[in-house]
Amino acid sequence: MAILDTPRPAATALFAGLSLRTWKLLGLALTLVVACVLPFVITSYELLLVTQVIVYAIALLGLNILTGYNGQFSLGHGAFYAIGAYVTAILLDKTGIPYWATIPIAGVICLVVGFLFGLPSLRLEGHYLALATFALAVATPQLLKFKDFDFLTGGVQGIVITAPSSPGLPMRDDQWLYFFCLLWTIPLFVLAWNLLRGRTGRALVAIRDHPLAAATMGIDLARYKSITFGVSAMYTGIAGALGALLAQFVSPDSFDFFLSIRFLVGIVIGGLASMTGAFFGAVFIEFVPNLADYLSKAAPQAIYGIVLIGCMYLMPNGVMGLIRRLGRHLGRLVAR
Repeated sequence: MAILDTPRPAATALFAGLSLRTWKLLGLALTLVVACVLPFVITSYELLLVTQVIVYAIALLGLNILTGYNGQFSLGHGAFYAIGAYVTAILLDKTGIPYWATIPIAGVICLVVGFLFGLPSLRLEGHYLALATFALAVATPQLLKFKDFDFLTGGVQGIVITAPSSPGLPMRDDQWLYFFCLLWTIPLFVLAWNLLRGRTGRALVAIRDHPLAAATMGIDLARYKSITFGVSAMYTGIAGALGALLAQFVSPDSFDFFLSIRFLVGIVIGGLASMTGAFFGAVFIEFVPNLADYLSKAAPQAIYGIVLIGCMYLMPNGVMGLIRRLGRHLGRLVAR
């Protein structure tokens, strides 16, 4: 009888008669249903913002794989976002390739560029790596403006992209573009989930937490770090390609250094080493600047800074850190 009266562990506790795993599956199913219904119940402008959140979530997931899970600090992922966007824009402008085919091409090119950039960066750690990626973020817009590349990049004037049209489905073009971005988001998150929950994910976390111990256990630090940099760049490049289709225009000034800063802010707000946090971070970097501009036309950056400081004070581990903490408290209450 004493064994029967032992409180359930928080991980196996029942909430309203259902296990935590069941609640997670129900929440995921509900989220997918809402995501499918949402474009038919909101305005075109609101749908544009939601689609941009989805695109940013892919980019933040890529950066979180590198920084949150592997411990490599990057201030240059705006450059990979720009590369992905320009690959799509150039292919659509110079060739007759379908728009959907440009997305995997942009991802592969960014994968290669990220991997090659990661190789010489293997000797750099911490703020030294941050400075190297900072240089990449600063140099990329200037390279896109370089006169000898004007025939490809359009120089300072950029490239105008024709908006993708619905392939005969009973929906508007903006609704189709939303579902097109969603169709890329779901498999990319599933791929990342499978990658991070297995042996590779454990190796990345081991490298982040204690590189010397990881090397002692036989983990090839150079291989894992360079591949992680490439995969992270691929995710961000795919997001850039989708963002280019959404904006229908690319120019060097759209990908300044502050884009990389926004990505970094996004993964910190959402929660480091958290896949779900990518969506919360994307919501923050998309809506909070607009809210700050609405509240104060004179000093929107001040409002943005105050909100950011408040979030860091109230949620030092990000939104997902707060959710986990509340979940633990709730689990202990149920286990009593």
